[in-house]
Amino acid sequence: MIRRLLHILLRNLDGPLMLLALMLLMVNLIVLFSASNQSVDRIIAQLVNMSVALTVMWLAANISPQRMMSLAPPIYLLGVLLLIGVAVAGDVVNGARRWLHIGVTRIQPSEIMKIALPMMLAWYFQRQEGNLQMRHFGVAALLMAVPLALILKQPDLGTAILVGAASFYIMFLAGLSARIVWLLVAAGVGGIYFVTHWDLCIRLFHDYQCQRVATMLNPMEDPLGDGYHTIQGTIAIGSGGLLGKGWLAGTQTHLDFIPERTTDFIFAVFAEEFGLIGNVLLLILYLLTIGRGLFIASKASGLFGRLLAGSIALSFFTYAFVNIGMVSGILPVVGVPLPLISYGGTALVTLLLGFGVLMSIHAHQKLVPS
Repeated sequence: MIRRLLHILLRNLDGPLMLLALMLLMVNLIVLFSASNQSVDRIIAQLVNMSVALTVMWLAANISPQRMMSLAPPIYLLGVLLLIGVAVAGDVVNGARRWLHIGVTRIQPSEIMKIALPMMLAWYFQRQEGNLQMRHFGVAALLMAVPLALILKQPDLGTAILVGAASFYIMFLAGLSARIVWLLVAAGVGGIYFVTHWDLCIRLFHDYQCQRVATMLNPMEDPLGDGYHTIQGTIAIGSGGLLGKGWLAGTQTHLDFIPERTTDFIFAVFAEEFGLIGNVLLLILYLLTIGRGLFIASKASGLFGRLLAGSIALSFFTYAFVNIGMVSGILPVVGVPLPLISYGGTALVTLLLGFGVLMSIHAHQKLVPS
């Protein structure tokens, strides 16, 4: 009886990916305990978040890719309608309209699009398989543009970057022309000129977003204001040295110099206490996780599974790259958490939902028609 129950619970879970996820979650608890000044309540709350996220992962792992394909259009449509609801009647918190009340709880619909939009695009390209033309990428761009415009309107640049990146990965893996990719790269490089010139930047973006770029370029211009996060993050990383100051011994952390130290800037806490060697080990865990996701994508039998798995794996890379980059001062501060390490439930559920999708694609790879 127990063996049968274990078989049911574990049958679709991918061992290597599950092990890597659990290792990262263990790092989460270790670093969070220090970053929260040894708050047991915060650890208990995070354990609850982990339990919910792991349950969502298990549920996703037990939904077949065929079923996911059938759910992709209605989930995408629901996500867009909820984003419209946010624009019309969402709650304003700290100047941003991102939350929507639905009955007894409040949700952030933009989080839904992190998985709903890639699913929709993978579904669309699956339907066009064998007859893929340039106009199909144009339709995919429109499907991407609608939710991205609504997310940027909130405004939520961090989530827009993650959703946009996941969607771009789908189109790239589907065979987007190299010429168009290079044109997009050139446009991005050209965009640097606009965002680094204040009078041009404010015509395209919100004032605070342009200020973040200016702060990244010269954080010492306002060391006690907009530049404070970047300066303290880089000081903490540098003070860790090769071996770090030791667990619970980070001075920048425990003297309250690091802002948002349990969420967006938790990497600064980790770097100070575990040093360069700890950073390298963390990056190895991330690279192994990304590699496992790409391996699953390469073995997927159907185009839908290959595209979706590849997008999820590369999106995980984007999470890590953007967070570590902003804490290190090489990217603007955009409010992206360190994947599976930062405190919080929303991003954790989204990430482990993606892991569950990867596990489902891997478990059902021989059952999905090519």
